[in-house]
Amino acid sequence: MAQDALAPKIDRSTMHYGHELQFGTFITPKNDPPQFAVRLAELSEASGYDLVTFQDHPYQPAFHDTQTLLTWVAARTERIHLAANVTNLPLRPPAVLARAAASLDLLSGGRFELGLGAGGFWDAIEAMGGRKLTPGQAVDALSEGIDVIRGIWDQGERARFQIDGTYYRVDGAKRGPAPAHNIPIIIGALKPRMLRLIGRKGDGWLPSLGYMQPGDYAAGNARIDEAAIAAGRDPREIRRMVNIGGRFGGGGGGFLNGPAAQWVEQLLPYVVDDGVGTFILASDDPGTIAHFAEEVAPALREATARELRTADAAASVDSIALSGGGPSTGSGNTTGSGNTTGSGNTTGSGNTTGSGSRDVRNSTVRAKRRDGIDYDAVPASLAADAIEPGDAGYVRVKSTYMRGGAPGLVLRPADAGQVAEAVDFARANPDVPLGVRSGGHGISGRSTNDGGIVIDLSRLNAMEVLDEASRLVRVEAGARWQDVAAFLAPHGWALSSGDYGGVGVGGLATAGGIGWLVREHGLTIDHVRAVEMVLADGSIVRADATQHPDLFWAVRGAGANMGIVTAFEFEVDEVGALGFAQLAFDASDTAGFLQAWGDWVVDSPRDVTSFLIMGGARPGEPPVAQVMAVIDSDDPDTVIARLQPLAEVAPLIGQDVRLTTYESIMANAADGSHGAEGEPTARTGLIGRITPEFAADAAQFIASGATYFFQLRAVGGAVHDVPADATAFAHRSAEFSVVAFGSNRHRTSERWNELMAPHFSGSYVSFETEQGPELVAAAYPPATLERLRAIKGEVDPGNVFRDNTNIAPA
Repeated sequence: MAQDALAPKIDRSTMHYGHELQFGTFITPKNDPPQFAVRLAELSEASGYDLVTFQDHPYQPAFHDTQTLLTWVAARTERIHLAANVTNLPLRPPAVLARAAASLDLLSGGRFELGLGAGGFWDAIEAMGGRKLTPGQAVDALSEGIDVIRGIWDQGERARFQIDGTYYRVDGAKRGPAPAHNIPIIIGALKPRMLRLIGRKGDGWLPSLGYMQPGDYAAGNARIDEAAIAAGRDPREIRRMVNIGGRFGGGGGGFLNGPAAQWVEQLLPYVVDDGVGTFILASDDPGTIAHFAEEVAPALREATARELRTADAAASVDSIALSGGGPSTGSGNTTGSGNTTGSGNTTGSGNTTGSGSRDVRNSTVRAKRRDGIDYDAVPASLAADAIEPGDAGYVRVKSTYMRGGAPGLVLRPADAGQVAEAVDFARANPDVPLGVRSGGHGISGRSTNDGGIVIDLSRLNAMEVLDEASRLVRVEAGARWQDVAAFLAPHGWALSSGDYGGVGVGGLATAGGIGWLVREHGLTIDHVRAVEMVLADGSIVRADATQHPDLFWAVRGAGANMGIVTAFEFEVDEVGALGFAQLAFDASDTAGFLQAWGDWVVDSPRDVTSFLIMGGARPGEPPVAQVMAVIDSDDPDTVIARLQPLAEVAPLIGQDVRLTTYESIMANAADGSHGAEGEPTARTGLIGRITPEFAADAAQFIASGATYFFQLRAVGGAVHDVPADATAFAHRSAEFSVVAFGSNRHRTSERWNELMAPHFSGSYVSFETEQGPELVAAAYPPATLERLRAIKGEVDPGNVFRDNTNIAPA
């Protein structure tokens, strides 16, 4: 009873674990000539192998150091995975090895696999300074070492990392970095104790066939499976691998000594009967490596598919006979080598040759799954790149720029079709929150959640010029604005797009887009000419002025409520060199400075756009106002002339004024990962000119300590030229956007509502963390909101896209 609950029954008449068949090479890391092993690794990749491995004997002077060699090979290859075959743990301290492995995995884009061995050649190990162990001690040391390695990788774990083992001790070591993917730990082993360790803690078994007798592989599987089930694991978590060697020849004579067809015939039972998922060819001969890849690997894949189809058919006949006739209504045979019928269901052992095959996630990952999400139903096209709470990459995708998240599943589609599949999956899991993230950032915090689903569009980041003459470009929603600026720069173009290069295109270009060129060129949404988007029912549509015009209207200002935009067509502007000023003022007279700055902005020509930031004053120092301004001119005299009136308002205590490019201004972000914790507090509003009353209340709000970041952004100029009813962003009369971040939600909102809210005539959805009908009403005037509700009722009547400034469908 307990065994059935933990794992599927294993039919050892046709053993298969559901792993897609893979092939690798096993290369001697000899250092004479120095590039010998590297060239064979490059050949392995060019020949189509999945994995390249090297033995690890640090005491062998004729060999390269394997860890160093792996880094070099990673830099010289692009696709192939890499591993030691296997790492000599007694000479590689596990905490250091864990960091080396994670670093190489990150640098290679998730291509590293960690092969581990307990030791051997103990005299040589002892001569190098290692500890000589008995076989039993070596197994125990390896077990402790695995715990250390996995503990270092678990960057998301906040508990103090402490292991007081017999062989390895860790006392408060810092965790991380997290690898790029879940690095599998592959253990080289033959003896029973090691096999049982694999069952408890390993992700792969890698023996050498040359050291085994007939039946040894099946017996090893049985020991591993038994130990895995006893540990609460599914045996299919463990990939079965094997090192093989042989010789190609015409006559045949002995095991793997003959033509390619003989190799296929002799290796096939190891796949079908013993469940081998990876064959690693031990050879330093380029001809043998190429011959195996050309003749054996494809033929063995075909033979495997044929044999498994035959086994499926037999299993289906048996099933019909046992059930008294008629087709089975289940999802396929899960006890043998059954075909998963193309659904991508990982609970069956699956056809290893098709695209629906995938490895079973290990029990550590599954143990951290959240309630309410049907993980087994994740579409096969999304499963390989999905990230769960127990995955290595989770720490990099769970949070936003300001909000600490803990989603139960992050889906990372690569195209609009996969976005549609992700939406279908989210719709089938209606009781959990749904967040949509474009490229990162997310001040409102709504692109992550606690225990829900996040659809992350960061892989949709392509850009292309559609029409040079009309400056029409296509940009996918997962791109970030600094990358867009870099893409447009060689053409002499730019697109006003916020003030931070790490913001994703999708979120900003569906909300508004108040950027450095806003007074001259308008909001980002004013440059949208068409969108490609996925609706709540999973359909993919194009919306523009003629196709779905109501939807196109709604997307420009309320897009997060209507669907997921996967790509935009923008008409961009010609923009050359710019003046960029960063000025710091003594704002002791805070109210007076705010009003003077506001008057300067509104009264300046449209080629001036400026933002202002203030926070609480430091003890004993005056309050400081940081002013940033972009002047669209390549003439230094014009730039200075535009700034001079402001420079006379208050004491200038810092300045940096230069001619630069829009690309350089936007190149101000690191990578797309964020590590925020806690709930953000951000409040926002839109106002006209800065009045003495607003300036006085803003000064009091800043001085109260209710905010650590208070920003005013210019909005007017070209924004006024667009009619209020032309887009869902209807607050076209605004001159400034106001936003305040606070560390104490209650205090910030209390003072905000008391001092600031009475001055506003609207709000900007991207900067507001509070939710509720009154916030929706602030963002959208009555007529706009009524129209939006009607459109929402048509495209999302079930309110799938609800976890935002939610517009309820009519």
